[in-house]
Amino acid sequence: MARNLDMTALRSFVAVADSGGVTKAAGFLNLTQSAVSMQLKRLEESLNVALLDRSARTIGLTPAGEQLVSYARRMLALNDEAYGKLTAVEYEGEITLGVPHDIIYPVIPGVLQRFAAAYPRVKVHLVSSFTNGLLDEFSRGQMDLILTTEDGVQKGGETMASIPLLWVGAPNGQAWKRRPLRLAHEHRCAFRQFAQRRLDEAGIPWEMAVETDNSRAVEATVSADLAVHTMLEGTEPRYVEPIDHGGALPSLLAMNVNLYMSDQSVGPVLPDLAEMIRSAYRKAPATVMA
Repeated sequence: MARNLDMTALRSFVAVADSGGVTKAAGFLNLTQSAVSMQLKRLEESLNVALLDRSARTIGLTPAGEQLVSYARRMLALNDEAYGKLTAVEYEGEITLGVPHDIIYPVIPGVLQRFAAAYPRVKVHLVSSFTNGLLDEFSRGQMDLILTTEDGVQKGGETMASIPLLWVGAPNGQAWKRRPLRLAHEHRCAFRQFAQRRLDEAGIPWEMAVETDNSRAVEATVSADLAVHTMLEGTEPRYVEPIDHGGALPSLLAMNVNLYMSDQSVGPVLPDLAEMIRSAYRKAPATVMA
């Protein structure tokens, strides 16, 4: 049988513990002394333990009371947070969140789920685009919060993770051995010019195998062993794999996953979403945080 603690009685209990007496607690709670005393009595009876030491002039806590007050503070804080977020009319509206398609998984779905539970009246408009485009829209005030993949971090940004960038190709593919090396990158892909620059520095000739902004077209070209591509470790789909090139291709640096949040936000909603993202990356698997 479920046994539940009375939140109202817990609130009175904490008020008495903080004030040191029923009279002061009653005034603080805007209740009568008899009402507070009755709540305390019911709480002690429900637990079958003495919570208050009434032997001295000032009411103190018994060992059981000291233990309960710690739980009670946390329970009340969570209760008040949930109630406030679910009922406060100011927590309404829409947030625009921009995320490159290759880092939506594994972090973002869980974040959106937790945010929806905390702010059910706030709609998150998720925009999946390329880093350069997201940065441009953010600078024009069209995004409230964005994640990017960059080889550094710009002013106002905060790095969530650093993830190795890898050469990828078709399973057991041979495209990486051919010269000129054929590349497949979307026009606006943040990794395109970086990969080209690294090949130029290594003296490896290259050419573009496909001209598109469609990620599916890039993936199809690579999986057909017609070109190679660069992806963050852990984000490659099952029909491509990291290339074990043994040094035949230049090494690639790690890329930062950066967070940028608008400084025009009012209230806790946007900062709370940002903190949920931070927390998710802190708890993310090692492959995401490498």
